Amino acid sequence: MPERIAVIGAGSWGMAIARLLDQNGHAVTLWAYTTDEYHQLTAVRGIPDRLKGFRLPPSIEVSQDLPSVVGGATLIVLAVPSQFLRSVLKQMVRSITSDVGLVNLAKGVEIGSLKRMSEVIEEVARVGLERVVTLSGPSHAEEVILDMPTTVVVAGRSEQLAARVQGIFSRSTFRAYTSPDLIGVELGGSLKNIIALASGIVDGLGFGDNTKGALITRGLAEITRLGMSMGAQAETFAGLSGIGDLVATCTSRHSRNRFVGERIGRGERLEHILAAMTMVAEGVDTTRSGFELAKRFEVEMPITSEVHRVLFENKPPAEAVAQLMGRSLKAEIWQ
Repeated sequence: MPERIAVIGAGSWGMAIARLLDQNGHAVTLWAYTTDEYHQLTAVRGIPDRLKGFRLPPSIEVSQDLPSVVGGATLIVLAVPSQFLRSVLKQMVRSITSDVGLVNLAKGVEIGSLKRMSEVIEEVARVGLERVVTLSGPSHAEEVILDMPTTVVVAGRSEQLAARVQGIFSRSTFRAYTSPDLIGVELGGSLKNIIALASGIVDGLGFGDNTKGALITRGLAEITRLGMSMGAQAETFAGLSGIGDLVATCTSRHSRNRFVGERIGRGERLEHILAAMTMVAEGVDTTRSGFELAKRFEVEMPITSEVHRVLFENKPPAEAVAQLMGRSLKAEIWQ
């Protein structure tokens, strides 16, 4: 049955998902955060700085009236960057009806509170977690809009809502699985961006496949350690939101986080890189949060620690690599 779906956020992923849901026969309204976004989406049906050559189908409505968009929806898809989710939810909380489901697309951990996105939604929107799911996995918007085969996972405490969202999103080129491990799926999708920054740094330093393979493997190990300490299931990190998303983000030309890391590896300053970007690299803020989570749960995360030092303490990237390679020798598994 067709649903009335509100997609909150007109970034590249929000636009791609709005198109996908429209293709699946649902009535989609896309909420634009700024007036400039709204004017571009109504005038040319796209935002070239975010998705070059992309145009929204004419059947998708675009609006800046957040209460109206949210109040008329049977499903709300939250496609805003993680650090802006709280402020957007505050603007829409009074318009969220008592039976609507919420789908989180953001991949991040909130700075300060160190809350996962479902926890932020639960707190600010005043809804139980049985009404929240997170969709994650290796899914670059640039490929989804070209209908390249993509698989994701929908995680939530409610098996019924997860299955409903799975059916709403799935089509011949976009396959969704379900998972009950909301903690693991959210952490995998968030923390992999830290490793993607590190992946870009090693690219910028001119290292090769040996280094990249080691980084991805050891990055997964520390993500898994933290995830299990926080209550996640180890097998989740062997899935789409773990190793799947990690490999895609660490190797893709579409990855903003890998792109930022590469420029840092070449000697550029973080503030200069971010000032020139029109889209958000979630891994920068997640590095702060991931570093603090590691301290809170007393989990050793050497790659995360070194990325934090490079980004925020001006440690030379080559010295960070030397520090990682010079750590005391130990067994591989769970170390």
